Amino acid sequence: MLKIGDKLPAGSLQEFIEVEGDGCSIGPNSFDVEKTTAGKKIAIFALPGAFTPTCSAKHVPGYVEKADALRAAGVDEIWCVSVNDAFVMGAWGREQHTAAKVRMMADGSAEFTKAAGLTLDLTARGMGVRSQRYSMLVVDGVVKSLNIEAPGKFEVSDAGTLLKQAQQLL
Repeated sequence: MLKIGDKLPAGSLQEFIEVEGDGCSIGPNSFDVEKTTAGKKIAIFALPGAFTPTCSAKHVPGYVEKADALRAAGVDEIWCVSVNDAFVMGAWGREQHTAAKVRMMADGSAEFTKAAGLTLDLTARGMGVRSQRYSMLVVDGVVKSLNIEAPGKFEVSDAGTLLKQAQQLL
């Protein structure tokens, strides 16, 4: 399992881009995790699934609300990672008004989540292998803080907790 001081696992995440620019075409684009985090401070939060109750009502809205404060604390980008495809993450991002605030990063086959050791098996509930709910601060690809929720909880991976940790890293 990923821990503080570890480098993020190699791999890629996908993001649905609606406006062509910065070398990205319209539609799903793949981003190499190592290259995309190089030289940056990234706030990453992950959750079990797009459009699910806690994720839609609390988790994503908290990061959208605190996006400016996180940037003021030195965070370059905020990523939401979920084991969903890029089309679903793009649609969810539109619904959640994440544009220019939170990048909705898809881990469709759970490869990044598995490599990080942060899977959650929801097969019995018909959802397959998903991501645990967590948040982390990553500086130049290295995990500086990591907050993993207990199953069914939403207590330590919220935007307020990660904001306090980002402010301490200034």
